Amino acid sequence: MGLAMKLFVGLGNPGAKYRHNRHNIGFMAVDRIAGDHGFAAWKKAFQGQVSEGRLGAEKVVLLKPETFMNLSGQSVRAAADFYKLTPADIIVFHDELDLAPGKCRMKQGGGHAGHNGLRSIHAHLGEAYGRVRLGIGHPGHKDAVAGYVLHDFAKADQDWLDDLLRGISDGAEALAAGDGVRFMNAVSLRVTPPRSGGGAAKDEKPAVTAASPADGRSPLQRLVDRFR
Repeated sequence: MGLAMKLFVGLGNPGAKYRHNRHNIGFMAVDRIAGDHGFAAWKKAFQGQVSEGRLGAEKVVLLKPETFMNLSGQSVRAAADFYKLTPADIIVFHDELDLAPGKCRMKQGGGHAGHNGLRSIHAHLGEAYGRVRLGIGHPGHKDAVAGYVLHDFAKADQDWLDDLLRGISDGAEALAAGDGVRFMNAVSLRVTPPRSGGGAAKDEKPAVTAASPADGRSPLQRLVDRFR
């Protein structure tokens, strides 16, 4: 295929029973991108659901594997082979226990941290693909994890969840273009919007400015640290 293309994979489990589970936040992310950016109707392919469209100048394929989470790699591998993509062309959206609810971080390569969907993708593609890690928080004890991730988001989660998904959609074009900083900025503008009036809230420390002697980091280093 002569056309450069990106594959955005949302992880989840198929079926109405799982639709609102914490484990399905990856499905929610790609659904939001498809809906907001005028992607084609979802159709069955590669043991999953696929929708094609454009984000800016980039042609993007969205994929929701329907193999169940622990076999996600089969579906991702089938799509990657069909479109002749390398792991560098693939970004996976998944739930992340080790991030607070509503937090979002990017990662290229590295381990799977016990996530069954990532473990399966590792087995089929290696570890060099990109990820967007979507924080769902941790239940506090590892024995409680399975029940926690396979449980629906609570009513109280709906506001931050909606903000996070909006931010991902806002930044999707930047993500497709490979501009991770601009993507993360779009997400953080939704998740932590600037306060009107410009004044810091009472419980907020004032932002450290370049002139502040307390901080020896360069502006670039501060930006990098912010997205650690």
